[in-house]
Formats: sequence, C-alpha cells, structure tokens
Amino acid sequence: MEKFGSFIYKQRKLVLFAWIVITAVFGFFALKLPSVLEGSGFEYNGMYNEVENKLEKEFDIPQSSTILLFEKKDTGKSENFAAYIENTLKEVKKVEDVDLNRSPLEHPEMMKDNVAYALLSLDEEKNEMSGQISDVRDKLKDDKQFKASLTGGHVIEEDMSKAAQDDLVRAELIGIPIALIVLLLAFRGLVAAIIPLLTGFVSVIFSMGLLYFTGNTMDLSIFVLNVAPMIGLALGIDFALLFVNRFREELTTQPVEEAIIKTVATSGRTIIFSGLCVLLGMIGMLFIEVGVFQAVALAGVAVVFTSVLAANTFLPALLSILGPRINKLMIFREKKKESSAWHAFATFVMKRPVIMAVLASLLLITGALPVGKMNLVIPEADALPKTFEARTAFETFEDHFKTKNEVTVPVIAETEGKITDRKTLEDLEKVVDQLKEDPLVNKVDSFFSATDLSADEIINALAVPEMAQQVNPAIDQLTNDGDALFQVTLDTDTSSKEAKDWVRSWSDDQGEIPLLVGGHPKFQQEIFDEIYDKIFYSLAFILISTYVILFIAFRSVLIPLKAIIMNIISLSCTFGLVVWLFQGGHLGFHPVDIALMIPVFAFSIVFGLSMDYEVFLISRIHEIYMKTHDNDRATLEGLISTSKIITSAAAIMIVITGAFAFTGVVPVQQMGVTVAIAIFIDATIVRMVLVPSLMKLLGDLNWWAPFQKKAKSRSRSH
Repeated sequence: MEKFGSFIYKQRKLVLFAWIVITAVFGFFALKLPSVLEGSGFEYNGMYNEVENKLEKEFDIPQSSTILLFEKKDTGKSENFAAYIENTLKEVKKVEDVDLNRSPLEHPEMMKDNVAYALLSLDEEKNEMSGQISDVRDKLKDDKQFKASLTGGHVIEEDMSKAAQDDLVRAELIGIPIALIVLLLAFRGLVAAIIPLLTGFVSVIFSMGLLYFTGNTMDLSIFVLNVAPMIGLALGIDFALLFVNRFREELTTQPVEEAIIKTVATSGRTIIFSGLCVLLGMIGMLFIEVGVFQAVALAGVAVVFTSVLAANTFLPALLSILGPRINKLMIFREKKKESSAWHAFATFVMKRPVIMAVLASLLLITGALPVGKMNLVIPEADALPKTFEARTAFETFEDHFKTKNEVTVPVIAETEGKITDRKTLEDLEKVVDQLKEDPLVNKVDSFFSATDLSADEIINALAVPEMAQQVNPAIDQLTNDGDALFQVTLDTDTSSKEAKDWVRSWSDDQGEIPLLVGGHPKFQQEIFDEIYDKIFYSLAFILISTYVILFIAFRSVLIPLKAIIMNIISLSCTFGLVVWLFQGGHLGFHPVDIALMIPVFAFSIVFGLSMDYEVFLISRIHEIYMKTHDNDRATLEGLISTSKIITSAAAIMIVITGAFAFTGVVPVQQMGVTVAIAIFIDATIVRMVLVPSLMKLLGDLNWWAPFQKKAKSRSRSH
C-alpha cells in the first residue's frame, strides 16, 4: 500500500485526468440508466413463467393485459356512458401495435356500478411499451361526465420507474445539503467538506454508467435506480471522510508526499477491508435467483467497487494536488479538547462493562420483539404513491370486479396422446374430478364444463358430424395439441398461505398426466420458496466470508465473532422497529406490510455497512494495541480518536438513506428507513456501549489468535 500510495502521488495529474475522462464518459451513460431498467424485478424462471408462455403461445391469452378503466362521474348520464366508451376505444385503437382484446360493449360482465373496463395488448418490447403507454394516455379525454384511466402490470411498472426517478431527486435534494452541513461540522472547512461529496458523486456516476451497460444485457429492476445512488453516495462519502481526516492528521507532521503514502497505507487499507465486507454482503444476494436480488446485488458490487477505487485513486490524487490547501476556507475554529465528552463517556462505560453490556443487550432485544409479527408481501400497485392514477385505477378495478377471497388458477394438463382419444379424455376427466374433490376448489372450468359433456359423451358426440360441429369449437379453444387448459377457482385470497400451499402441492403431485400450475398464487409461491430455500446459503456465505476477512485484517479469533453477533442482534432490533413503524402505522407512517425484499436487502447491505464502522474503529484500536499491548488504553484511545469521524460518517449515512423516508414508493421508503435505523443503532448502542464494554471484559483475549507471538514480535521489531 505504501508503494501504491507513492505511485499515485507521482502520477497524480495523470490519475486525476483519467478520472475526469471516466466521469465524463460514464456520466453520459449514467443519465440513460432509467431507460434500461424494467419492472419491480420479481421474476423467477420457474413453472409460473412456463405456464404464462404456454397461455400466450398456445391459447392466445396475453401474459399481461393492460386495463383501460372507464368511470361515470356523478354528473354523468348513464345513456351516454356506452357512447363515451365506444369513442374512447376508437381513438385508442389508432395507436400503433395496440390491440383491443375484450370490450365492455361486447361483454356485459365487464361493466358494473357505473364502472367498466376494456383489456388491451401492448407491444412486448420494453423500449416500445413506454411510448405506447404514453400514446394511449394521450388519447384518453376526460370530461365533466366520464373518466378513462390506464392501469395493469405494464402501466404500474412504467409509473413505478417514474416514481423512482422522482424519489431519487427528492431524496438528494433533502440529503445532500444536510450531508454538506455534517461535513462542515466535521472538518470545519469548506474545501475539506466538499471533497467527500465530490468523491461520492464520482463513484456513483461511474457505477451507474457501468450498470447501464449491464442493463443492456440483462433485466435490471427499477429499484436499482434508488439503491445504487443511496448506497454509493453514502459509502463514497464515508470512505472519503475517513481518508481526508487521516490525511489532515498526517499533514500536520509530514510533507504532502509522506502524508499521502501514510494515509493510503493506513486508511486506504482500512477502506479496502471495509469495502470487502460490504461487497460480501452484496454477493450473498446472488444466491437468490430472483431478478430483483440479482439486480441489486450487481448494483451493490458496482458501487462498492467504484467507491473503493475512487477512495484509493481519485481521492489521493486530488489531495496530492491540493496539499495544505485542503485547510483553506475554514469556517469554524478548531476547538480544544473536543474529544473530552467521548473520553468521559468511554471511561464511564469501561468502568461498568457488565452493567452497560447487559443494559444495551436488553434494549436491543426489546426492540427486536415485534420481528415475529413481520408480514412480508410482494410490492404491487399499492407500492405506488396514492397520487398516481395507475394505483387508484387498479384499486377501483379490484373493488368492482375482483371477488374477495377467490382466485382463479390456470392449470395445463400435458398429455402424450391426442386430446380426443378415449384414454386421454378419460384421464383428463379423472384429473378434473380430482381437482373438484379438493376442499379448497370452488369450481373447475374446462372443455368438459364448456360442452356440459362427460368423456364418453364427447366421444359419442364426435362420432356424429352434426354434433361434432358443436363440440369441436369448445375443445379447440381450451386445448392445443396435447395440452388441455383448466381454470381452477379457489376459495381463498390470491396471496394467502392456503393458495400458495395448494399450487405447490398440485405442482409437486404429478400423476399419470403432468400438470403445470400457474397464476398469481404460483408466482408468489415460487418467489417466496426461492428466498426461503436459498437464504441459508446466502447468510452462511456472508457470515463465514466476513469472519475470514476480519480475521485476516485483525489477526483475532474473537473480534470478528463479536462483531458478527453484535450485528445480528442490532439488525434484529432494526427489523423489529421497522415492523412497529410500518405495520403498526406509527410516527406518521401509513400501516402497510413489509416489502418482501427489505429484510434480505437490509441484511446484505447493512451488515456490510455496519462492519464498515467496525473496521474503522477496530483498525485504529488494533494499530494502538500493536504499539502498546495495552487493551484498555488501545480501546479508549481508539474510541476517542475515531469518535468524531465515525459519528460524522454515520450521521451522513443516516441523512442520505433516511432522506428516502420522504419518498413515495413504499419499498424504497422502507429501505431508506431500515438502513437509517440500523446505522443509528450501530453508531450509538453498539459502538458507544457494547464495543467498549466487551473490549474491556475480554481484555487481551480480544487479540488472541494462532501465531500471536510471532505477530507481536514483528510489531516490536518494527
């Protein structure tokens, strides 16, 4: 690291020029990132997708129809409603590649209580669909009597993308000015305060540019647009905060070149280990083969890589050029004995380690109690702000046309023979009978119910040409080659545990005729099962690899274990508070269930970020311990010397991520609040109370490891 620091100093102008070019080039592509993001990312390559593809290709049933909702206002006249619908549909059909699947004018069941809907098909190409949605909306004319709105899967995804972009701007307008104030308080000078912000922006622009190219080769969730800047900006500023603070310390006793070399060798090394801890958390999400986790994991890898790279190249190059000018434009005077409060508090805690450790643990455990009540859901229309028409229209549609506690599940029976063969018909009839006997099944629509004939009766009818003409249309509509479509109606809600258990059971229980089960319950079941099945491997990877990295960094058996256990406890407390806030509807939050990805995101992201501060703190304690071999002194001095900088870093992280609490997309709001709470707990209860208490109680055992004597002897000779 010293050689690397020397190289950066000597090539400072070239390195800085390279970063200017990188920022300009990748900034251009970063601006285009929203154009390659698509949907919520809840996609899984399983049976649900297979059924959806078969429904579209074999049975001409679109995978996702767009809903055109018509509403008659209080001032509207019923006799004019049909004319309004007809005129609107005529205009909509003028939009290129937009087809009308079903109209309420031809299907009376699609009109109810002054509300009606039509089903449209849009172009499947995501780049074209955005323009089509906009063109269709331009054709919708509201008047004093009637209103037309567009909603459905693709429309909700399009609005989610727009809302995510709006949220990003809103969060930055709130978070960045406050972050600048925190930096001014930490560094007391304008130049030093601006540099971490500049480093954060450079790393975020670079990472978002990289993600643009990734988005052209694979589907990326729209949540990437919020997660990447949220984590990238906070992480970039944190790293720069640590680096700039150490550089200014070194600059008081050394020339610029030596200060850069020393800072890269100490803080630069710490940043690499911190980045590795965060990176491991991101990589852990790759075990879960659901689109949103893969996308956020890749976004996380990109922002961590660029943040570490910028902190160890761009930042030292810039500081090499600035030199003593880093202390220009000082706004606040340096206060003497500014760490006295930290000294007093740390001393107070270390004199009562058992009591303080027990009190802190009880506080964290109490906060974790609501975790057991956490209810996880996949974000849908209700994730949008209430001001978005796609949400209000969808809720109106469900209120009027969706039967509560009832869901229809498509089931495709795959036969080997011809559908009209006696053996095949008899086997299919047995499957239908078995489905009807299931206590959760209300009814089964099939070509048997469409013709109102049994297998024997269909065979006899097909033998008579006149009767065959009446039977064949129903058979042709609900079968294709060897596949037969059954629509099974269940007496339960689409998201219920019973529905998920039912589709799982019938998917696994394959008899003589294989069954493919689809529908929204299958979609939810596959997503939930994939997470529950893979989360163990994800957590095991994160915990074991983090332990190894920290062991290498500190040559200690207990410190990595202690850090991991404290993180798990503090995260449990965080999740408990998030449940209390969102599900309980406290402190002004509207009661809402927790988005399914939040616990996974939070654990993967926050676990690494919390380790970030642990590495900052323990690195300084370890550095002092290797010189003094006095655990209590090292702990006390380490806490005092890092207190201001880590508190400032935590405050900035809380501000940047907490700003998303004021956004409209619910999962993004929950993500920001979760990260902010976790960092707050880590910066207060964990770092201020648990760390000094446990460091005091464990004494020199903190630093025990195999080959410990060799490490000490090297330290002394050095």
